[in-house]
Amino acid sequence: MSFQNSITLVPIARVEGERKEPIDDQWDSVQSTIALDPAQFKADALAGLDAFSHIEVVFHFDRVSDEEIRSGARRPRGREDWPEVGIFAQRGKGRPNRIGVCVCRLERVDGLTLHVRGLDAIDGTPVLDIKPVMKGFLPRGEIREPSWAAEIMKDYW
Repeated sequence: MSFQNSITLVPIARVEGERKEPIDDQWDSVQSTIALDPAQFKADALAGLDAFSHIEVVFHFDRVSDEEIRSGARRPRGREDWPEVGIFAQRGKGRPNRIGVCVCRLERVDGLTLHVRGLDAIDGTPVLDIKPVMKGFLPRGEIREPSWAAEIMKDYW
């Protein structure tokens, strides 16, 4: 079995927002828009999405350099008081495929534009997919996490 197959993804939209730099915290106050590519979509692609309170946005960390990519363990945010954990045990931007995922509040749909709050992607970020958040897809049962993960999220939103 080979893992060398390549995948080509075409962005469906771009983030337009007030955050120009990837700052680690206070994302819940950030308002942004997601502008779908009019060459690919008509407004009916978003029909019914306004019935949902939240969406899940899959995006590409397009400004992460090759030098920032990590495949092994590191300390989240470089904090010496937190354990070294593998890249797949954290949500940092220096991921092998530079894929980000965020659940954010959908405030309104206006034509091909989504108005959102709490999307942790900066201005110009390419969006790869958008999905409605449905209760049936949320985690079943209790969620478990280490104490450093709860601490890192204390000021994130």
